[in-house]
Formats: sequence, structure tokens, C-alpha cells
Amino acid sequence: MNTPTAVTPPAGSRIAQRLEGANFHDAWAIDAADPSLSALGQFLKSARATPRWVDACMTLRNRAVQLVGLKNLGELSEINPARPDADYRPGERVGIFTLFENTPDEVLLGDRDKHLDVVVSVHCARPTGQPVRVTVTTVVHTKNLLGRLYMLPVKPMHTLIAPSVLRTIGLRAQVNT
Repeated sequence: MNTPTAVTPPAGSRIAQRLEGANFHDAWAIDAADPSLSALGQFLKSARATPRWVDACMTLRNRAVQLVGLKNLGELSEINPARPDADYRPGERVGIFTLFENTPDEVLLGDRDKHLDVVVSVHCARPTGQPVRVTVTTVVHTKNLLGRLYMLPVKPMHTLIAPSVLRTIGLRAQVNT
């Protein structure tokens, strides 16, 4: 079975430049079932199929953080299923994230708030004769005590959520007959 594996962030990736001074980072990789998708396409595929329990966690998160004045980000699966990846431009929202940078082999998405900055990279390595390897790296820089406190429950949850969402990238599309 093609399951996500904890890895180091890809050397030479745009996200690797953002690791210095990070308060948290992790990376998970999986072989892509659809190697034709761009990095943003891989992200959209996974976000559209977000497990319901992950969206439930996001709903709970949004309710809790409103008490301290943080943003309601919505749910990870709030992606327009009809919008192709080629239509997204830097600065636009892609579900819960803002699109920062987009190339066919790496997309940087994230959010900036008063307590922290988060950047997520979806990086596609395309070695000749081998499967496309998709690595999702998350980098967080906290800005203050609120950010450090916020990350206390987020860190352990992230190790459950990230591979669960990423798993979809390794799944072939089902064909209805």
C-alpha cells in the first residue's frame, strides 16, 4: 500500500529556504497515483478529499480561536471542485490558504496571522523512470506567546492530519462503470 512517510524537506526546494528559525516543521511524502498533476493539482486533489474528521477538527479550531481574535479559516475541503488548478493566481485563496508561489513542481501556500506564519509546500520530484514523489512540508514561525500556545495542541494533531490528507495523492481515481 502506498502510504505517506515522514521525510526531510526536499533539498533545493523553495520551502527549504524557509526552515531557518522555524518553531515547527515536518514533511511527509508519497508516490503520486496521477503523475500528470502539477504540484497545485496534487494539493487540490488531496484537499477536495479531506477526511470529514479533519474538517470537524477545523470547525472546532475555528470556534475556539475566535475567542482570542484569530481568523476563522473555514474547512480544508472548501475547494471549488470545478475550478482547474491553472486558474489560480498568487494572492488568491485556495481553501484555507493563500497561494504564495506556484510552479509546476512546487506550490507554496500559507497564512499569516498575528500569532504565526505558516507555509505549506507541495513539491513534486520527477526522477526519470521512477514514480513522481510528492512531499508536503509545513513550516511554522510563531510570532508571540499566543503562537507558541496555539502550537501546543496543533503539533500532535498535525502528525495525524497531514498524512491522512496526503494519502489521497497516492490513490488512483475510481472509475464508475
